[in-house]
Amino acid sequence: MATTTIEPDLSRLRLLQLVSPSLPTGAFTYSQGLEWAVECGWVSDEQTLREWLISLMETGMSKLEIPLLARLYRASAADDVATVTYWSRYLIACRETRELREEEQNRGRAMASLLPQLGIDLPPETLAAVKCCQLTGFAVAAQRWHIPLRQAAEGYLWGWLENIALAGVKIVPLGQTAGQQIIALLSGEIPRLVNAGLTLPDDSIGASCPAQALASSLHETQYTRIYRS
Repeated sequence: MATTTIEPDLSRLRLLQLVSPSLPTGAFTYSQGLEWAVECGWVSDEQTLREWLISLMETGMSKLEIPLLARLYRASAADDVATVTYWSRYLIACRETRELREEEQNRGRAMASLLPQLGIDLPPETLAAVKCCQLTGFAVAAQRWHIPLRQAAEGYLWGWLENIALAGVKIVPLGQTAGQQIIALLSGEIPRLVNAGLTLPDDSIGASCPAQALASSLHETQYTRIYRS
């Protein structure tokens, strides 16, 4: 009885750890093109920031990250290293700019360094996949810590939303209350978007957000910036 009571509680706490901004993967140093979107006037206030975020949630997170998280999670559970590697490389191929690819890989290397320190031993082949793709590290950790897939997907999307919304608060700038209002409003969309992502077939996986691709590529040469992407 004690095991069945404690284990779910522990898995929820592990999920909080994985999505925490204090996780040393450098998530807070990236804006994923938002800094340039503010610079050029695409995002200038609370409403346009909210529109930017929901667009990325609809066109990217729900159609790329969430379905790939599911496949990486299941492949990790089956010890299917070939499939883990395939989908990790697929995600990198879907990153449309140098900045977005480097973010994925830099954070992946940070996850590869961190997870063994948290008791998650990775065989060499899996370690190589984690090093090239931070989503792989998240999926492997969620599976090893027995975090249910849906909860892991909701936590991943919520963590992304919090990070980019707070980046917008700093860049626009907006008040902290406005940032929290945006998070509260858009987090209500997470269950729907996760459900769509978890049921997406293989041949429908892929992101298409030209505005983010343009913003990210132009951010690479932006004169004044505080974010790495």
